[in-house]
Amino acid sequence: MKQDNSTKSWNNLGEEWIELAQTGESRMAFIMPYMLNLMGDVSGKTILDLGCGEGGYSRELCKQNAIVTSVDCSEIAIEYSVAEARRQGLTIQHFIRNSNDLYEIEDNSFDVVLSSMMLMDCEDFEGTVKEIVRVLKPGGKVYVSVLHPCFNGNHQQGIGRQGAGIEREVVVKNYFAPTEWEAPLYKGSIPVLWHHRTLEDYVKTFVKCGLAIVDLHEPRTTDEQAKISVPMAWLQKIPLYLYWVLKK
Repeated sequence: MKQDNSTKSWNNLGEEWIELAQTGESRMAFIMPYMLNLMGDVSGKTILDLGCGEGGYSRELCKQNAIVTSVDCSEIAIEYSVAEARRQGLTIQHFIRNSNDLYEIEDNSFDVVLSSMMLMDCEDFEGTVKEIVRVLKPGGKVYVSVLHPCFNGNHQQGIGRQGAGIEREVVVKNYFAPTEWEAPLYKGSIPVLWHHRTLEDYVKTFVKCGLAIVDLHEPRTTDEQAKISVPMAWLQKIPLYLYWVLKK
């Protein structure tokens, strides 16, 4: 597997990510349900879950009768995903790969590629998108979610916060920088490598690599979701996540 700073960083995170992924209210109650709803009926479709982490999406898609292949650079995450799929009696193919080098995965293999909250983290963004296009069938779709580049970034130097609670505000100090920094995940303790990419970075790379933008979403929480917590309610005011639907 190709090694780069992002791959090394996420491998170091290991078991902490597995726990945070399955206990984080934004992922479990908002990010993941929104993506699964956006993808619609997946029965019978071949799907690549790229950056699958602990495999939560893969298992849900498999339960919906999709034919799922899961890829992540973290050996610990893949080991957990394999064990959990086996425990639940699910058939999911797994690979440990850097997202920019999906070797042994054939060209034009998948109806759908899913990349949830991963593309902003990979170091070789263009290389990753090229590999997505390579393994996607002609006419296939890509479903992507990322941290919204207009509202997320390095809080100290880039896109910060002021105030507290429901009245908290986003303060744009520098939209263009920094592009890379280290910090723990929310409620985490182990530093991980973060990347900031602008809207222009995303669009130009998608188009350059042969993807057309079909749709874009800046989702907000429902009234029911907003009752979970103040941070969830805040998502009715500020779109912290951006979803793309792309087509080859």
